[in-house]
Amino acid sequence: MANEKLTNKIRNACGLLYLATRTIRILTNISWPNSVREEFFAKGAKELPVVEYPEFDPSESLERLVLAKTAFFDLPPLVNEWLNITAYNIETSAKMLAARGTPKFFQYSAELYGQPDNVLSDQETTTLDLAKEFDGAFNDFKELDLGVPAAKEINAQMMADRMRVEVDSFFGELAPRVYVDDQLSANALAGPQRIRIRGGAMFSERDVSQLIHHEAHIHVATSLNGINQSDLRILAASHPGTTKTQEGLAVFAEFITGSMDLDRFRRLADRVIAIQMAIVGADFIEVYQYFLQRTGGQQEQSYENARRVFRGGVLTGGAPFTKDIVYLDGLIRVHNFLRVMVTVGRADCLHLLFCGKIDLEDLPVLGHFSEQGICRPPVFLPSWAKDIRFLFCYLTYSSFLNRIDLSQVKNHYSNMLDQIPPQTL
Repeated sequence: MANEKLTNKIRNACGLLYLATRTIRILTNISWPNSVREEFFAKGAKELPVVEYPEFDPSESLERLVLAKTAFFDLPPLVNEWLNITAYNIETSAKMLAARGTPKFFQYSAELYGQPDNVLSDQETTTLDLAKEFDGAFNDFKELDLGVPAAKEINAQMMADRMRVEVDSFFGELAPRVYVDDQLSANALAGPQRIRIRGGAMFSERDVSQLIHHEAHIHVATSLNGINQSDLRILAASHPGTTKTQEGLAVFAEFITGSMDLDRFRRLADRVIAIQMAIVGADFIEVYQYFLQRTGGQQEQSYENARRVFRGGVLTGGAPFTKDIVYLDGLIRVHNFLRVMVTVGRADCLHLLFCGKIDLEDLPVLGHFSEQGICRPPVFLPSWAKDIRFLFCYLTYSSFLNRIDLSQVKNHYSNMLDQIPPQTL
């Protein structure tokens, strides 16, 4: 158990960091009003949107960070390093918001979220590689009848009603309010107190499952678990330093629960490719046209996809918002961590992923906090994380497959497939 003096110091430092995040609302501060979309289409979708952002003053957050850093002294090195990295991410977030509409916004975004061509932990592959791999595979099968996408017959109110039943059952008296929001841009947005569903949106049964497992069982659950950490208040704060892991967990949840589908994964891959297009110079119109081709001419969806790439950035190209690479980047990181965790016999660490809003790199210090009684076990765990027997089997099998030399396997089965006449599906 940690001594009371050390616990008080850690509690004070985490509380000060938490306060520094309170004025930093990334998506709120880079949102576009509906009038921008209306004007874009009124002009025939031929002219760059005109977006103006209100001034963002980072001074309050930066002053709080200066105060917080004075509380880091005399703490153990592992704790000090964690707190300083967290403070740096919060500081960079504040500076990013102050730089909206300029090339510096992209520089800060790349620091926080990365870029599509950044190498992953294997020092070889990139998130862009995965996006292109999926795109190529999809094109290889485009002549096949893969079936029509699931019908979107569930309206926003029906979706909200379904979500409300689920969160009431899962979270009990702590369940967030669920309602339809006609001003929302994304299909859904979740926090510890409310889940908003975009008015006018339509959903399929698969969409319902995705949103429940992604938004409620991960984002809301980790928020509420973080709020329960009275000694580590910073774990209740959503900031860009935790986004890769949070979104990676959420997309992994879609996979492990069978909620992921072809169209959803293609959307995630397309976002990565579009961000890379913008980095190398494509403007909003060019990215909008790219999404028109990808969506079969769906104008509203194409606008929304392009908006995600350029919100906060420079619409003439070269400086996008890179946050949307984290869905695939985070998925790869989380999946690899879980596979290694099982391979080396450390499934005891699984619960640490859900103790609040955390990054994978935070796990060593959180493990020590847990041992000392400073970090509390998560109150809410998704069903797939509770079913350790199934998760263990899946991850062990996944790890074994990774050891197989696919080049040899491919030669064998490619020769076999060459002998099979084309089949009608």
